[in-house]
Amino acid sequence: MDETPIEVTLRVARAIEEAGARYALAGSLASSIYGQTRATLDVDLITDLRPDQVARFVQALGHDFYANEDSARRDAFGGRHFNVIHMPSGFKADVYPVSGDLFGREELNRRRAEKIGSRPQDVAYLTTPEDLVVAKLRWFRAGGEVSDRQWADILGVLRVQEKNLDTSYMRRWAVHLHVEDLLDRALRESA
Repeated sequence: MDETPIEVTLRVARAIEEAGARYALAGSLASSIYGQTRATLDVDLITDLRPDQVARFVQALGHDFYANEDSARRDAFGGRHFNVIHMPSGFKADVYPVSGDLFGREELNRRRAEKIGSRPQDVAYLTTPEDLVVAKLRWFRAGGEVSDRQWADILGVLRVQEKNLDTSYMRRWAVHLHVEDLLDRALRESA
């Protein structure tokens, strides 16, 4: 039986944990869970995986995944993302080292377990909706504020999670990360 993207995502998440690191789903998959569903060809995970844990991570993935251990170790050491590919499905997981700034650490520390699939065991850690919005605002700004998909993800999370969001928390980080103007715009457009 073919594995679904959710099952592949859970395998990558478990491999990170087996290596002794923490993770949180972020990006489009997380915004689809918290906001409006959209198709995605990959999953983004933030993690505190260290270079000395990469070999264990790759081993835990097993033979169904393509992962260049040397490249992943170099990228983890340099604070850059790397990817692993589930060969039977072609589904890709982008593994991002948590940024070394205060927000990056806070984002991983605040992660929460959520059911992401139809089976009882389909539980994974996700960034909080607030952290996801702020992180996506940051990426939107860094990308020149041109990605319609990033903006739609932001608005989708704000609309669906509206009553559950800690707006003051988002504002505090938006000010700190110099994206307060984008947060204000997103809150207006999502209302």
